Amino acid sequence: MARSARALWTAKLTGKPTPGASPVPVQLAGPANFRGVILGVDPSLRGTGLAVVDLTHGVEKAQLKGSWTIKLKPKLSMHECLGEIAKSMTQLIETHEPDCIVLEQTIYVQNFQTAQILGAARGAAIAPGAMRGIEIHEYAPLRIKQAVVGFGRASKVQVSGMVRQLLKISKDLPSDESDAAAAALCHAMTYRGNS
Repeated sequence: MARSARALWTAKLTGKPTPGASPVPVQLAGPANFRGVILGVDPSLRGTGLAVVDLTHGVEKAQLKGSWTIKLKPKLSMHECLGEIAKSMTQLIETHEPDCIVLEQTIYVQNFQTAQILGAARGAAIAPGAMRGIEIHEYAPLRIKQAVVGFGRASKVQVSGMVRQLLKISKDLPSDESDAAAAALCHAMTYRGNS
């Protein structure tokens, strides 16, 4: 008997078994999972989300070291915004010394100008880490949702709820910060080392 996504999600959050549902093929802990500090990034020109997740002791003991949204006013030029994104990334890298930086891959954008702006914001977020030799990883949105929630078409609310649960924090993060933390968690849960 088919179960609705809502029923499966409710069962997952309450810890109840779901009859007839197949287990989600995501490994949460094991020797191949990532250990270290990840800087997750959800790039945007005026609202870049950032999250530093410490996974030194594995996914089950993941800790959110901090999360921020770089909110930039409309009066700032594109170049000023890019400078602020790069400056914030540099400060976080120097403060938290991440082992890698993880971003969500760009989704298909129909508007060329929007794609250019998003690409520039991504470049400003990636460059400070790349210049220091920090590994950069990118994951498709569906893969991030699959890893964190167990369902590639999960809503932002579902992703935020699972981020809160996995990081054992008391309330949902703002949307951009939650997306950044989800990217970091995706890398931690699907990392397979050099194998």
